[in-house]
Amino acid sequence: MAVATYINPESLHSNPAFSQVVRVPAGADLIYVGGQNGVDATGRVVGLDLAAQVRQALVNLRACLAAAGAEPSDVVKWTLLLAEGASLQEGFAAFGAEWGHMPNPPAITAAFVSKLAVEDALIEIEAVAAVVPR
Repeated sequence: MAVATYINPESLHSNPAFSQVVRVPAGADLIYVGGQNGVDATGRVVGLDLAAQVRQALVNLRACLAAAGAEPSDVVKWTLLLAEGASLQEGFAAFGAEWGHMPNPPAITAAFVSKLAVEDALIEIEAVAAVVPR
């Protein structure tokens, strides 16, 4: 069941990768997932390439969402932080290959930062999900 309303005002550009506005009604449970890096269960960075790190970060995000009773389709907002020098296009390609097509893409913010807290990390992804209480 769709909780959120995805809005793309006609006066703004349209992009199939994200929505300009996502409205979540009162009564929905909001789940905030802290920034996930491409690290395994021991905290080690998996590979020094962006694609491998994106894949692992999304594995970690799926685990976080599941632990909170949410699914990937419940995500209404992504925040992507990329280390300077990382390719945004490569990151989005890896993201799309792993996550797949989203009929209602979430709102998204992406930013380049000089360095991430985890040594050798190239990406950090956080999410906000909205679910109907059961």
